[in-house]
Formats: sequence, structure tokens, C-alpha cells
Amino acid sequence: MSPEKLLFGTAGIPRSSSGRSSVAGIGRVRELGLDCMELEFVQGVRMRENGAKKVLEASEKEGVALSVHAPYYINLNSPEEEKLKASMERIYQSARIGSLCGVRSVVLHAAFYQKSSKESTYSKVAKALRELTEQLRNEGIPAVLRPETMGKRSQFGTLEEVLALSAEIEGVMPCLDFSHLHARGGKENTYPEFKAILARVEEELGKEGLSNMHMHVSGIDYGKNGEKKHLVLKESDFNYTELLKALKEFRVKGLVICESPNLEDDALLLKKSYESM
Repeated sequence: MSPEKLLFGTAGIPRSSSGRSSVAGIGRVRELGLDCMELEFVQGVRMRENGAKKVLEASEKEGVALSVHAPYYINLNSPEEEKLKASMERIYQSARIGSLCGVRSVVLHAAFYQKSSKESTYSKVAKALRELTEQLRNEGIPAVLRPETMGKRSQFGTLEEVLALSAEIEGVMPCLDFSHLHARGGKENTYPEFKAILARVEEELGKEGLSNMHMHVSGIDYGKNGEKKHLVLKESDFNYTELLKALKEFRVKGLVICESPNLEDDALLLKKSYESM
């Protein structure tokens, strides 16, 4: 189900959480007055079915929406069959365990171009995602796979690429990381530019594109090759107030996941700034 409004939360367990389990993190998200949390499977899917059941119970009890970030070790453009299969298995397990937690969105870093052309990388990524979405449908796993817009120029994941995949493949939707979009080209940081991105989403994916969005936001440090590292919002040039204004104007619904180093502080800053507009 798509959220009825814009929800704000953290990429992983809030830093101020006394316990380091996902269940403790969900409780802390609710205490802070935030609305959602991304389960970070980035070092591997280590959660078991029993643990997932507890996470689902906590999320339902606290009314906290969840998403999953699949492991970093994924390259759907790998020339090595073994690595490609391992990448697909990691995405599959993220979706399988995530869905047991009540998750609908599985974010993934799809690929590196390496020595391939952009066209060839795109077709390999599309082929892998088609197979995965078909497998998930056949097994009744209701997860949506969300390739993320990436911040380094060596990575597959321009706005055009993730929107094209989402328009083409059922069961694929974008994860728009606005800080990555800004870092990749040094632009995409003004109200008109944010509006143009959202208009593009609506043009490619219709109203559903805007009513079921998944976004990452943080401060960001970047250079000529794109992203260097995430920063606290107020220590970076990322124009988050203009982004929030555009999200409000387009009546965007979905999840805004904050990936700043100070996690919940910036998530709360985003939520309060948005609500005060």
C-alpha cells in the first residue's frame, strides 16, 4: 500500500537508539516522532525469518513504515556469471526477508559500467530485473525493486536510466536519491530543477510515480567524478528546502529516508521544515 502522505525517517537504526536491533530502532523512530525506517541489509541479508516476524510486529504496533536497502555487493553488469548470480540472489533474499517484515520497497545499487557501454549495461540490468520481478511474482512476494540514482559517474543509475527501467518493467520503481543526482553533475539543486525532475517522473510513470515515491536525502560532498561522501545537511550545499517545496507543490507521497551522518537529526529537520511550509 502507498502511504497517504510524505513520511520521513532514517536509513537504519537511529543513532540515539539504546538497542541496536531493528525492533529497538523502530521503537526509537516512533519516540522521535518520525514515520519510517530503512532496514540496512547493506553488508548482507543476515536477518532470519523469525527475526523478520518480530520486525513486522514492531512496525505494525508502532505504525512505522519500513523499506529495505539491499547489499552493496551487487553488480548486474558483471561479466562473471558467478558474480551476476550472487548479485541476483542478494536482491532476491532482500526482497524475501524484507517482505516478511512487511516491506514493499527494496532499494538497490544496480551496476557499474566498467568497460561496457551505457546501452549494453542497461540491457543487462533490465534482463536481470525482469527475471527477478518474475520470480518474485511467481512466489507471491509483493516487493517492488527500486534501482537507485547513483552519485558516482562510474555507476549505472542516472535519472533517465532508473525511470526507463521503471516504465519498462512491472515490479520496478525508482529510488530517487536527490543528493546523488546533485553530486553526479553538480547541478540539480534549485527549485526549478527539482520541479523538472518531478515532472519527468510524472511524465514517465504517471500519477503513481508521484504518489508512491521512495527518496534518499542527505548532505553531500562531491567532486569532478561525483559523490565523495555524505554530510550533515547544514554542512553541505544541498538545497533541501527547495526540494521540500517542490515535493509539496507536486503533492508527492511516499518515503523520504535521510542518509546524513547525523541520521535522525536531519530526518527531523526535513520533517519539521516540510510541515512548517
